[in-house]
Amino acid sequence: MLPELSFFYAAVPAVLLVGFAKGGMGDALSLIGVPFLALVVSPVEAAAILLPILVFMDIISLIIWRQHGDWTTLKIMLPGGLLGIAFGWATSALVPADALRILIGTVMVLFCLRYFWNNFGPGAGKVVPPRGQRPILASAWATLSGYGSFVAHAGGAPFQIYALPLKLPPREFTGTSVRFFAILNAVKLIPYFALGQLDTKNLVTSMTLLPFAPLATIAGAWCVRRMKPEIFYPFMYIMAMIAAFLIIREGLGF
Repeated sequence: MLPELSFFYAAVPAVLLVGFAKGGMGDALSLIGVPFLALVVSPVEAAAILLPILVFMDIISLIIWRQHGDWTTLKIMLPGGLLGIAFGWATSALVPADALRILIGTVMVLFCLRYFWNNFGPGAGKVVPPRGQRPILASAWATLSGYGSFVAHAGGAPFQIYALPLKLPPREFTGTSVRFFAILNAVKLIPYFALGQLDTKNLVTSMTLLPFAPLATIAGAWCVRRMKPEIFYPFMYIMAMIAAFLIIREGLGF
């Protein structure tokens, strides 16, 4: 049985916003979109409805960004991301998701403030070189990303904390992010099925929203392809800052 029409007034904007984010326009749009859907269904049901749509968006994004991505970053972060999902599945009933949201959001705010201080504060103009790869730190942030993605739907912030300072070209950054979260979302289907969250009702609802996914994802990718690095990175840090405040707000229950 399909939801009432009023459901789609919130669900369609939610899918469009998440699609823009999947196209590469920043995690904040996704975090804005999820509460839209949570206005008409429970947060748990909203996550279950969105997961198959996210996987479909990931497929589209992988096609769009198939020629872009930094394989070194992906290879050193992916094992930690998968470990984080496994740890989240095993401890999801033990660790308060709200506490994790507040922690991740606070770290992300400090991370973004440091960027804006370095680039627009008293020392503005000083060139900050790209960070080199740091496998141990990459594994730590990736594990938190996988864990946050499973428990609190906040996996983007830890990934960005490690990946943004690498200063990859915008297309390579986006391609790496798309691959990383496409794999994590596909793997998350297993525990979501095991926990009984992907029942027939939610899957049917997901199918009714799928037609909106390609439009938004392609539109987001179109914007990223036309951004120069000097525009892309300030934009991404602003979106990350917004995402951080949204994560903290959700953790505080506002």
